[in-house]
Amino acid sequence: MERSRLEALLDAAAAAASASWSPYSRFPVGAALECADGTVVTGTNVENRSYGLTICAERSAVCTAVGRGSRDIRAVAVFCGAVDGPVPPCGACRQVLTEFCPPATPVIYAGRDRARAVVTTLGELLPSDSLHDFGRR
Repeated sequence: MERSRLEALLDAAAAAASASWSPYSRFPVGAALECADGTVVTGTNVENRSYGLTICAERSAVCTAVGRGSRDIRAVAVFCGAVDGPVPPCGACRQVLTEFCPPATPVIYAGRDRARAVVTTLGELLPSDSLHDFGRR
């Protein structure tokens, strides 16, 4: 996928971060997913006083995509403007993403300093995904 398309997806993630409900961490995160049909679905983190009930932006976006009938995600972007450096998806989000993305899925993530954005793949973020391997047997 071209860098310009990933940058556009990162723009959508940054816009989604502005809707974050993060009064406890003050760490607003936005995610944007490009689905197989070209549509872009976004999500944001939604915190709760009972912190374990918080949902990350990436999982929020996945739930929205699946709810709309999109189960084939082609690219992922994550943005957090609360810090300068890039903020990758957490382990739980990586695992959820592998349910709907092949290991070669491009992932871009950035903080305020977008010049430091990282472009990688889901497979590099979660190597040796036994669930994908198990499904091939």
